[in-house]
Amino acid sequence: MSQTRNVDICVIGAGSGGLSVAAGAVQMGASVALFERGKMGGDCLNYGCVPSKALLAAGHAAAHYGHTSQFGVDGSAADVDFPRVNDHVQGVIAGIAPHDSVERFTGLGVEVYQETARFTGPREVTGANGTRVRARRFVVATGSSPAVPPIPGLDTVDFLTNETIFGLRECPAHLVVIGGGPIGLEMAQAHRQLGARVTVLEAMQIMGPDDRDLVAVVRSRLSAEGIDIREATKVAEVKRAEGGGVIVVCESDGKTVEVAGSHLLVAVGRAPNLNGLDLDAAGIVHDRRGIEVDDRLRTTNKRVFAIGDVAGRYQFTHIAGYHAGIVIRNALFRMPAKVSYDAVPWVTYTDPELANVGMYEAAARDAFGDDVRVVTAEFAENDRARTERRTDGMVKAVVGRRGRILGAGIVGAHAGELIQPWILAVSRKMKIGAMAQMIAPYPTLGEINKRAAGAYYTPSLFSERTKKVVRLLAKLG
Repeated sequence: MSQTRNVDICVIGAGSGGLSVAAGAVQMGASVALFERGKMGGDCLNYGCVPSKALLAAGHAAAHYGHTSQFGVDGSAADVDFPRVNDHVQGVIAGIAPHDSVERFTGLGVEVYQETARFTGPREVTGANGTRVRARRFVVATGSSPAVPPIPGLDTVDFLTNETIFGLRECPAHLVVIGGGPIGLEMAQAHRQLGARVTVLEAMQIMGPDDRDLVAVVRSRLSAEGIDIREATKVAEVKRAEGGGVIVVCESDGKTVEVAGSHLLVAVGRAPNLNGLDLDAAGIVHDRRGIEVDDRLRTTNKRVFAIGDVAGRYQFTHIAGYHAGIVIRNALFRMPAKVSYDAVPWVTYTDPELANVGMYEAAARDAFGDDVRVVTAEFAENDRARTERRTDGMVKAVVGRRGRILGAGIVGAHAGELIQPWILAVSRKMKIGAMAQMIAPYPTLGEINKRAAGAYYTPSLFSERTKKVVRLLAKLG
């Protein structure tokens, strides 16, 4: 039997959250063991954020050729070389990979074990190769995988997920996407812009959790690009097509229709990676949604933390990084640091992008009633957006009592960048006046945030009462 290693912190999972904990802890003087059964960097680097944004960048570049005439520049249509597009995607991954590599973390002083790990007691894990580690604290950061719905016939066809779609070397003739969430829509647009015919099937409505006013702008653009979006459409069955490809049998408005495609992408959500961890051996409560944690991210075994996707709720890379900081403060410094989800941002990286932080209008009105005001500003009113002919979009801010900013949503060019002042405002409980009084450089897209904030004061600034005050002061000399 192999010798048991004793460390301060043992991390299971080398995705964004796990790597952040490992790097932070070892550089602060803790001894760290790290287990990873797959690729270093996890889903985000290899199958998620990085390759999807790289593919979107290629798609947006191809789409740009169709819009140059509005600037007085006429050029030929884009000539898409899909294998080279794939090379671009893989090259971006390869360029980032050394930062997440075994060599880098070993160099930092982390003991890296490239094997599956499972709990064999409340304070011990054992690797598939026989490695045994005891630790003062454990961090489960195993992430999530694509959820596969129980659709009849799905197991009889070849289908893609975010873990396999980035391996395509040829552009699909007709990509059928099941799921109208961020992954489904981003991949739909990227492949459409690169030359594929695309159909999106969504059981309810696309981008379900997002503000409907903002979603309408995204839907309009995707439809204009030729993406066939079918909402309120239930997938009843999937079967092989004669001569190759798939047929998706759908039900909509009481009718049954068939959609034939060359490729099928399943993008209906994520499921936490819990299999093989033997969490019961460590006294860790969990269910199909993930591991149960308290507001300090401790599991029911107080020596074990869970972070990122496996802890449920928000499945974003930036939340995994945020969790890592909370765990380091708790595990290393015994500080009672707690999570707060009041200012969690999220972005869908279609073109136009859609970004949110804080409360939606509907939720704010449910919570605060008539104390809520909504202010907006259109991209069409922004001079920089006009110069670049990117005027589709708007900012929508939700303001509560005494002008406190409760949330904001943006749809339009670079919405993921433009949302960041609002993230600060929500997290610091700032008032709308701070945004309105900010000096924004001209001409920038960022001016739109100031304009939206300024709209909060428009009714009072240009009211009859204000006019009377101005006239009175004028008479006084």
